[in-house]
Amino acid sequence: MSNETPNKRMMTTCSNVSEQAHHVSRAKRGQAIGSIRGFRGCTVWLTGLSGAGKTSIAFQVEAILVNHGIAAYGLDGDNVRSGLNCNLGFSKEDRKENIRRVAEVAKLFADSGQICLCSFVSPFEEDRQMARQIHKMSDLPFFEVFVDTPLNVCEARDTKGLYKKAREGTIKGFTGIDQMYERPTNPDLVVITEYLLPKQKQLLFRV
Repeated sequence: MSNETPNKRMMTTCSNVSEQAHHVSRAKRGQAIGSIRGFRGCTVWLTGLSGAGKTSIAFQVEAILVNHGIAAYGLDGDNVRSGLNCNLGFSKEDRKENIRRVAEVAKLFADSGQICLCSFVSPFEEDRQMARQIHKMSDLPFFEVFVDTPLNVCEARDTKGLYKKAREGTIKGFTGIDQMYERPTNPDLVVITEYLLPKQKQLLFRV
């Protein structure tokens, strides 16, 4: 069995591939997307523990943006793992590949002029930096948002019962229980949902 990582194997396989340039500029594409003109393509990457509120925030922001004529799309961890990344597990290597694929997809959304809202636990700092670098290489804005919710609050919100299963040992390698979460060292924004009242949440989404 090869000792190469998936990324190394992919680089070897794709060595004869060259990137093709689009005939349409981002500025021109921005004029065609949404009712509000101008290129707004970027990726907003929400990271935090399971149950922190990442997807709830992302999907509500998505709805607000679209209702205001700004093209946006939310990528959720469970949704992506049920399709594109259904062949990946939760080892450190698979988690890295999961984030790499998502970052590449998000980059395409951003390049098309949309605001891509990514909701992923993404527990490792190096993987989040990789996602940022993927966008930087294409000169696309990338914003890391740390949804900072304490573990006990996440457990109390756990409608899927995942934390309970992790505590019982049914699930192994669950972030926050027997898998460390590396807090972002320099996020673009920190959101603390624990103390937000409903009206404050609405204000946050509109900001």
